[in-house]
Amino acid sequence: MPGKDTIFNLMKYAFPYWHLFLLSLLLILAISASNLMRPYLIKVAIDDYIHKAAEGTVSVEAAKNGVKTISIFFGILVIFEFVFSFAQTYILHTAGNKIILKMREKIFSHIQKLPITFFDKNTVGRIVTRVINDVDAINEMYTNVLISFIQDIFIMAGIVFAMFKMNKKLTLISLTLVPVMAVVTIKFRKKAREIFDVIRTKLALINAFLSEHISGMKIIQVFNMQEITQKEFEDINKEYYVANDRQVMLFGIFRPAIDFITSFILAVLLWYGGRNILKGQLEIGTLYAFINYINRFFQPIMDLTDQINTLQSSLVSSERIERLLEEKPESEPGINFEGNINFMDSQNFEENKKKEYKFNTNKASGMIEFKNVWFAYSGEDWVLKDISFKIEPGETVAFVGATGAGKTSIINLLCGFYENQKGEILIDGINIKNLRKKELRKNIGLVLQDVFLFSGDIKTNIGLFDNEVSFSRIKKSAEYLGADDFINKLPEGYDSPVNERGTTLSSGQRQLLSFARALARDPAILLMDEATSNIDTESEILIQESLSKLMEGRTNIAIAHRLSTIQKADKIFVIHKGEIRESGTHQELLDKEGIYYNLYKLQYQT
Repeated sequence: MPGKDTIFNLMKYAFPYWHLFLLSLLLILAISASNLMRPYLIKVAIDDYIHKAAEGTVSVEAAKNGVKTISIFFGILVIFEFVFSFAQTYILHTAGNKIILKMREKIFSHIQKLPITFFDKNTVGRIVTRVINDVDAINEMYTNVLISFIQDIFIMAGIVFAMFKMNKKLTLISLTLVPVMAVVTIKFRKKAREIFDVIRTKLALINAFLSEHISGMKIIQVFNMQEITQKEFEDINKEYYVANDRQVMLFGIFRPAIDFITSFILAVLLWYGGRNILKGQLEIGTLYAFINYINRFFQPIMDLTDQINTLQSSLVSSERIERLLEEKPESEPGINFEGNINFMDSQNFEENKKKEYKFNTNKASGMIEFKNVWFAYSGEDWVLKDISFKIEPGETVAFVGATGAGKTSIINLLCGFYENQKGEILIDGINIKNLRKKELRKNIGLVLQDVFLFSGDIKTNIGLFDNEVSFSRIKKSAEYLGADDFINKLPEGYDSPVNERGTTLSSGQRQLLSFARALARDPAILLMDEATSNIDTESEILIQESLSKLMEGRTNIAIAHRLSTIQKADKIFVIHKGEIRESGTHQELLDKEGIYYNLYKLQYQT
């Protein structure tokens, strides 16, 4: 059985469009009532006119007129049903599409607010499955199950009423096996839901596998991994096939079972009704109406197999989507960098309340301080241990150290991607845990080693659809970095299309665009994580020259393995196994002949 919360959530999404569903329901009830009149009209034509005309109790002319009248009325009902069916289908699908439109927007909006830890734990394929496949499954419920279910109940109730009016005994005989059918349906429903849960899980695995391996196709081909990855895909695909095969098997058993029960009841009706007709105790038209009604009565139960299929898929999908929406977004406290700060409740509320933070142009000055910071991605496997340092506004500092020493973790913490377990991280004296994430990141420019470019054009990849970033600022940032030269050589300049991930551009060109992207926002703090590792020497020199013009009044933090890029830094911190072991200028660290000195010798020894 689905949880009450699941059903409530599905109804909650539909509520804003209740008037469309109500109109659709009224139309479907009118259509169903019209449809139920058909067998009765044929029964009247047979018993009151055709049969009586054959017996001679009604004149042939009167019978013709009666049948003609019934036929005209029958035709009007058919036209009426056609028009109303079109209107009902259009209205219902319009409501369903509106719900799905809002649902996808809500899910994507929520995904963008989730912390990076969520994406560390969930694959791209799994998230895509929630937004695409699961939402589509729910749409099927709104358009094919919700109203149809009510329609089927109305039809079944109407049929029972009509049959009781015609012949009570024949009705009771017809409904003897309904309890058996109900038990079979309930058992089927429970099993179907279990299978659909497995199917959705396997589908998410396939989506995740395809997303990962298509993105890494160059590696697959260059290392001749095709046969290995093909085998892996075939194994996952087979698991999905087996799950679907179980579904086919289940439906293959259920539908014939319902057919058997229906056929058995029809056989009993034919035997019992035929005997009573021969005895003169039952009219032919009544038996016809009963057989027609019984087929119509069990048809909704037959349709229920498909509806249960859709319903179970929708319930499973709804539960998965709700679990996604229950994921806690990044915390959003109330402090920002604008003039007088609106504080929210916090441990330091009274202390902060007395302070008044004001900055020029509503922007941070860029002072950064770590106070005894400890950080672990999980448990107590500390990546940073008791880190303390202070960077004054406008300073350029660098962090160096071996891979895995903890350098990138410092940048992750500054960006608010993760939260430190111990100690404090302050920007302009404000603990970043008390800052709105949007406000924090508005003051930070980030350039990573692996550049991510979106499908679009050059200017949108620099401006990222930010209304505050004008085209003149985009162009100026590109000119500062020397990116303007290669952009102007492209066929359409700044309007030149960029493929997914920028595959048509060189690594150097992609990195230049990422620099322009960060600098176009004029951040107070500029963070660079191995930003020049994929740039050739000539481009690196060009970028260094361009960046030097923009570093005044800006706090710059660089992480680099190539020590040539950070020799002019005001201060260099050497990180070793999560701890700061050395700090100073390039020359001061060389004079110490410690870790930094050894790293320098390794890179420049002849």
